Amino acid sequence: MLAVAMVVVLGAIMSILDVTVVNVAINDLSGAFHAPLSTIQWVATGYTLALATVIPVTGWASARFGTKRLYMISIALFVLGSALAGTAWSAESLIAFRVLQGLGGGMIMPAGMTILTQKAGPSRVGQVMSVVGIPMLLGPICGPILGGWLVDDVSWRWIFFINLPIGVVALFLAARILERDTPRPGERLDVLGLVLLSPGLASLIYGLAKGAQDSDFGKPEVLITTLAGAVLVVLFAIRALTAKVPLIDLRLLKRRSVAAAAGTMVLFMCAFMGAMLLLPLYYQVVRQESAFSSGLLLAPQGIGAMFTMPIGGKLTDRIGPGRVVLIGLVVVVGSVAGFTSVLQADTSYWTLGAVLFVMGLGMGMTMMPTMAAAIQTLSHDEVPKASTMLNIIQQVSASIGTALMSVLLANALTDKLGGAAGGGGLSAAAKVPPQIMQKIVGPMADAFQSTYWWAVGLLALAFIPALLLPRRKPTGAPAEPPMPMH
Repeated sequence: MLAVAMVVVLGAIMSILDVTVVNVAINDLSGAFHAPLSTIQWVATGYTLALATVIPVTGWASARFGTKRLYMISIALFVLGSALAGTAWSAESLIAFRVLQGLGGGMIMPAGMTILTQKAGPSRVGQVMSVVGIPMLLGPICGPILGGWLVDDVSWRWIFFINLPIGVVALFLAARILERDTPRPGERLDVLGLVLLSPGLASLIYGLAKGAQDSDFGKPEVLITTLAGAVLVVLFAIRALTAKVPLIDLRLLKRRSVAAAAGTMVLFMCAFMGAMLLLPLYYQVVRQESAFSSGLLLAPQGIGAMFTMPIGGKLTDRIGPGRVVLIGLVVVVGSVAGFTSVLQADTSYWTLGAVLFVMGLGMGMTMMPTMAAAIQTLSHDEVPKASTMLNIIQQVSASIGTALMSVLLANALTDKLGGAAGGGGLSAAAKVPPQIMQKIVGPMADAFQSTYWWAVGLLALAFIPALLLPRRKPTGAPAEPPMPMH
């Protein structure tokens, strides 16, 4: 069991770290290829859109090819994309190779989660999820540190080459350790569902990311892509509820535990990922820290989560996920609320680190037990599509949360600063001369404080679906009846 978990974590570490490592290197890549930031930004955006495009097909592909084979194919694609990206000769070639990376990376997490949860069975899902959650929590923290070091002291090419040894080891261990499962070639691919969902997700996530980046959702490009994506996703939902064998089985949401976990995850990911956007920006804009230093200053959160994740996993399997998630939510809400008062222009880094550590403690008992609640009641064959659905929910919710907090922060900065930053929100505030910056750091810190209240509100709403999560120890047989639909 631990050996299987190690194989899955190795794959997850590569795909999750890669997102944040590359973000740190965007400016250096722009200089290396003499390309404008608007072009080089597609190195990050292309990867994210490739992830969104390929995740929906993972459930079907698991059944068609077998999860072991799919997992190894996805790692091989990711490693191939990494090797090619490290040898890129132009911005265009790098973007193309990043898309190839994303096509492999998008399937690593859902396929890995499927392998682990099927191996563990309902009685050990909590412990399994706590293992999978480690790279998900550490990625956003370790990424800037690793990326900053590689770009500054080695070469930007090594932010891609570093995946090669990890990927080769993961492939070797997967071939030796993972059990061969039997493919089910008879299950037909829901082509119409794929045509609706993959472009829909890509368009929706691109629109949200672009709107957040520009702090303007009224631009035609942003508005059209966001609305088109939302319409396609809604059309897919209608299709999924009526098709005999849908791409993603949304009928699983008729089960109370799955629906409650999905609702909790949407609100939690929106609030938490949005809140996690704010603190690095505070360090870089208000406190004038580098990306590398900001990554180090975020480390207490990961340390806190590492303490409680194993405990949360064991408690989930012993007493049920409902109680664990509620405790975790209380801790996260308390810590995020703490930022609404302590986040000032000269707050001690020790104080901020302590609040982050407490946030990590709550995080370790919230996100993965919520996912465990959704999967514990499912049969062996339902797990792949549920894993795919939960990964899609995570991606979309994180994009919505990041976009929402970006806009709220930009508006708060404009309100607090008035004409001091030209009314341009975050981008303008970051470019003001040092002599003016000294005068406006106080109002800027106030803007960050006020934005955290929105995250507190969303997290408080997450208590409503969390109250419906199972509060009993899971049984070996998934026999939960469907939730009545009125």
